[in-house]
Amino acid sequence: MGNIKQKRLSNVIGFDDAPFAPNHVGSVPVVGTVFARLHLNGVLIGEVEKDGMDAAEQLTHLVARSRFSENVQLIMLQGIAMAGFNIVDVFYLHEHLNLPILVISRRLPDMEAIHSALINNIPGGTEKWALLERLGPMEQVEQIYVQRVGLTLAQATTAVKQFTVEGTIPEPLRTAHLIASALVEGQSHGRT
Repeated sequence: MGNIKQKRLSNVIGFDDAPFAPNHVGSVPVVGTVFARLHLNGVLIGEVEKDGMDAAEQLTHLVARSRFSENVQLIMLQGIAMAGFNIVDVFYLHEHLNLPILVISRRLPDMEAIHSALINNIPGGTEKWALLERLGPMEQVEQIYVQRVGLTLAQATTAVKQFTVEGTIPEPLRTAHLIASALVEGQSHGRT
């Protein structure tokens, strides 16, 4: 996986999706929080299709068209899937934004259950599963798990430590989660 220069990553956008009902059909809001070190500098709001295939393209447009695009050094994602099984093509995101991508998960996913759900229930599931296989297994960093494109494990570890103030989730993702849940439910909730 490609490498970025060995420098401290100080400008990050963290993305998370909003909660939605199991029977929801259509688009789901996504929130990106823009951080310079530990300071929130901005918020991006877009949407992706539930169980769709547009997450990487939509995130690319959100970042590229934002006033923050020239300063961003890293994209963090709260998991590889948004809006159900809209798997983010992190290779597309990396290639089109020329930025490293760091996927973060609180726990190891049940890959067998994900494979079954994708192949048996989700349109385009075979392609989505191929993308997950290409990305490879998650690696443990601190008390969380990561997948990465365009940065080393050491750089990923540094970024996680640098942006985590309390708990285990880096601030850009924790803040995106709080804003996304408030967008839908009027107030933030849930474990961040």
